[in-house]
Amino acid sequence: MPLIEVTLVNGRTPDELRSLIHEVTGAVVKALDVPQQSVRVAVRELPKTHWAAGDVTIAEREAAAVEAGGGAN
Repeated sequence: MPLIEVTLVNGRTPDELRSLIHEVTGAVVKALDVPQQSVRVAVRELPKTHWAAGDVTIAEREAAAVEAGGGAN
């Protein structure tokens, strides 16, 4: 029974998350030749303040971009 865990920053719509689950499930079924019913997908969403790269959170990066006039990435 494959268990796929996906971690994302908050902000996707329920429809986007549903589409992600559908596509990931299909990819696992195809790649591993397993029944769809055996595939488990867990989606974990984190606030932008809880995800960092290079000691800078996404929230901090977006705030700096706004202050610099570059908009959020």
